[in-house]
Formats: sequence, structure tokens, C-alpha cells
Amino acid sequence: MKHTKNQTRLRTLIDLCKALKRRHAVTITYLKPGETEPTVRTIEIHDIRTTKSGRIEIHAMCRLRGDARQFALDGVLAYTRHRIGYVLERDEPVTVAGHVVPLRSAAQLIARELGRDDFPRYRRLTQSRLAAAA
Repeated sequence: MKHTKNQTRLRTLIDLCKALKRRHAVTITYLKPGETEPTVRTIEIHDIRTTKSGRIEIHAMCRLRGDARQFALDGVLAYTRHRIGYVLERDEPVTVAGHVVPLRSAAQLIARELGRDDFPRYRRLTQSRLAAAA
């Protein structure tokens, strides 16, 4: 188990991104804001986002609840990456217009985040924009 206090936020984020890319489950010890007792959850990460305020959120399916949950990166006290794959079904992410947005690469994730932050309205992601974002 890796304790996040023993490493940088960047290293934690890199490890969680690797789990996302490889579709491996992660067990986290998580302290919810405003609570005193941490909980242990095994999650299947589907997205890592930044909020407008700059906070990093992990969007994942929680095996304990069997539902989609959001976790702040700052609340992750410790984690363990597993080699076991995902087992929970989830709804596909959709745009404001209701179109499914499949993510197949890190470049798509970066381009979507840049587009969400920089453009007030949804813009179609083209190959040239993805290449520029990568």
C-alpha cells in the first residue's frame, strides 16, 4: 500500500492514471471532507478531471456501493493498485447534447479537458486538435 503522504501528488496521480489506462482496480483509503474516519474502497477509475477551482477529482465506480462516485485526490490517504480488471458496468459518458464520448487514449482525455476548460461551448474533437493536445 502506498501512502500518499510519502510521495508527491504527481506520483499519486501518475499511478492512478496508469490504473485507469490499464483498467485495473484500485483500493483507496479515503477521507471524505468534513469527516474524521477514513473508509476503504475498491474503485474502478473511469475518469480523472480537474474542476474550475483546480481540484483534481477521480470519477470511478465504487465496488462497495456498486455505483458511480467522485473522490477528491486530496482525500486519498493511501492506495493499492491491483492487477484485477474491472467488473462493474457503468453508463457511457455523454456530452451536453447526449452524444456518447468514448475515451480511447490519453490524448483524448487531455483534449477533452482542454476543450472543457478553454471553450464555453462543446466543440467537436478532430484529429488535428487531438494531435495538438498530445
